[in-house]
Amino acid sequence: MPDLSMFSYSSLVTVAVIVGVFLLVKLFLKPIKKIFKFLLHAAFGFILLFLVNYFGAGLGVQLEPNLLNCLITGFLGIPGIVLLLVYHYVL
Repeated sequence: MPDLSMFSYSSLVTVAVIVGVFLLVKLFLKPIKKIFKFLLHAAFGFILLFLVNYFGAGLGVQLEPNLLNCLITGFLGIPGIVLLLVYHYVL
């Protein structure tokens, strides 16, 4: 059995906890980035819908800023606005 007089049990546990936390952070970092990007795109879509409603009010153009519309405009941008307008007024 190796001599562990240099290391105490608590220091080994501390190292194991630090390594475990590092691995958990590394494991969950990508999904957290994706969730943050998802929310950022939804916020951008909401801003685009707000601008369309603000400037389109005089023309009678209005899109409801719900979660689905925000996500569509957030991910597709201006083509998403056009897609929603076509869907809303043509279909």
